[in-house]
Amino acid sequence: MKELLINLSTNHAAWIYAIIVFLAFAEGPYISLILGVLIKLNYFDFIPIYFSLMVGDLIGDVLWYHIGFFYGHRFIKKFGKYFNVTEQSIEKIKEIFHKHKHPILFISKITNGFGFAIATLMTSGMVRLPFARYISINIAGQFIWTALLLGTGYFFGNLYTQISTIAGRVFIVVVFIVIFMAIMRFKKYLENKIIN
Repeated sequence: MKELLINLSTNHAAWIYAIIVFLAFAEGPYISLILGVLIKLNYFDFIPIYFSLMVGDLIGDVLWYHIGFFYGHRFIKKFGKYFNVTEQSIEKIKEIFHKHKHPILFISKITNGFGFAIATLMTSGMVRLPFARYISINIAGQFIWTALLLGTGYFFGNLYTQISTIAGRVFIVVVFIVIFMAIMRFKKYLENKIIN
């Protein structure tokens, strides 16, 4: 398995990074944590992975901004339920957004929105936040967010390599999965709190 991943990352780098961009666009935080572990295990190099993850996530930001800008409420009525975005969540974010749009956007970016990232990104487009300002804030936040996720994965990869017993390694993997699941549940909890 190790040889296969190393072979892919060296001989088919362009394809690998294109796939990572796509995965980051679809599920950036989770793939970032996993890649942080793989960087520590020497399957990949940090810099190309870091920028691939950033590009994928920022493509998603651009998409959600433009959906909010051009389609807004029509999109929410038709497809919002599939993305946990409701009229109520948009209105709640709009109330806060008009007073604190730049800090809200930045904090949403560096925390993956804590359950309302898509609603925040769409609201930016709906309230016509200038795109240059929007993307600048998102890029700044993305540097921090991607580094934090990769660093967390790297930390767990480091623990994994320093423990030589099978029981110890299994324990590290279980802790990683538990933290991963706890983050997902916390995000779900916040999403439901905002929607309701």
